[in-house]
Amino acid sequence: MIHRIPFFEDMCKGIKAGDTCEKLVGYSAVYRVCFGMACFFFIFCLLTLKINNSKSCRAYIHNGFWFFKLLLLGAMCSGAFFIPDQETFLNAWRYVGAIGGFLFIGIQLLLLVEFAHKWNKNWTAGTASNKLWYASLSLVTLIMYSIATGGLILMAVFYTQKDGCLENKILLGVNGGLCLLISVVAISPCVQNRQPHSGLLQSGLISCYVTYLTFSALSSKPVEVVLDQHGKNVTICVPDFGQDLYRDKNLVAGLGTTLLCACILYSCLTSTTRSSSDALQGRYAAPDLEVARCCFCFGSGGEDTEEQQNVKEGPRVIYDEKRSTVYSYAYFHFVFFLASLYVMMTVTNWFNYESANIETFFSGSWSIFWVKMASCWICVLLYLGTLVAPLCRPSPHFSV
Repeated sequence: MIHRIPFFEDMCKGIKAGDTCEKLVGYSAVYRVCFGMACFFFIFCLLTLKINNSKSCRAYIHNGFWFFKLLLLGAMCSGAFFIPDQETFLNAWRYVGAIGGFLFIGIQLLLLVEFAHKWNKNWTAGTASNKLWYASLSLVTLIMYSIATGGLILMAVFYTQKDGCLENKILLGVNGGLCLLISVVAISPCVQNRQPHSGLLQSGLISCYVTYLTFSALSSKPVEVVLDQHGKNVTICVPDFGQDLYRDKNLVAGLGTTLLCACILYSCLTSTTRSSSDALQGRYAAPDLEVARCCFCFGSGGEDTEEQQNVKEGPRVIYDEKRSTVYSYAYFHFVFFLASLYVMMTVTNWFNYESANIETFFSGSWSIFWVKMASCWICVLLYLGTLVAPLCRPSPHFSV
């Protein structure tokens, strides 16, 4: 822009964006755009609190006025660039972003645990009428444990060496032990007595996720360089083919960005369904209402059967929101508020934002490394909590 736009520097000085508009680019611009997005969703979260009917006046704010809402979103993102005292704003806003980002990670992990329980419960319900569901459960469980075990073995081969790499060895040992622990607890007699639907399918899925986060964390860890016997710098504790994989950084960044956006979109949309909202509060559907399906994520799964039975002719209405809304409008906007903060922190390398750029935010950062490892351990604790909590409570509130 400096070379191709006439009077570029004069324009930057005129709008007080710095000599070369540095306030409009880089991590500062990411913080400001995400600030506008976060404020937009937070305001709508407050406006849609305690809406119980889609025909109310405030419900129309959520379900309509799209043109004006897009204008408001653009105005808020643009207006964020006129916030004075940039340093104070950025220093304060990054801590707000960190808190919101961790909360969003927590929601993702809760949904993963809910997904694992729902999967096992749905397929187990099919075994009463068709024994082939036993084979499906066994096959999927075997595949997931093979992936988890193979992944840990490959990481032990490529990310450790005979001498050195002590941190990698400890982390692989700890995470491998956690996978073994949750598997043993899931099939222990005391857990099976309170939760007959608990099994190796859930623990296998969680083990795969632990393996993925471990690999992602190790690949995000800054490289270690030591001097060999000839006095040359040698990179250790990384695969020998690592440089070949990251030769085209733009391709890696593009693929990673696509996966990141897909995960955020999935978490936002699935966290605002009725079943997932109930699961976040520890409530699960009764097993006898389950109808086994291969694509169990789609369909009502026993919900709103009264509405379905009352429809005799005409369009098939599953959710008409006569008595209440399908999902919480306020919670919907709150999840997107947290997602805006999560995107902001991820793209700007969490607390190392000065050196962040879109091509390298997937590797080489201690902050990203520890965020991923903490997410891994929190996920294990959440799953263990769903197994152990019923043993400490007389009511079946957490039963799955």
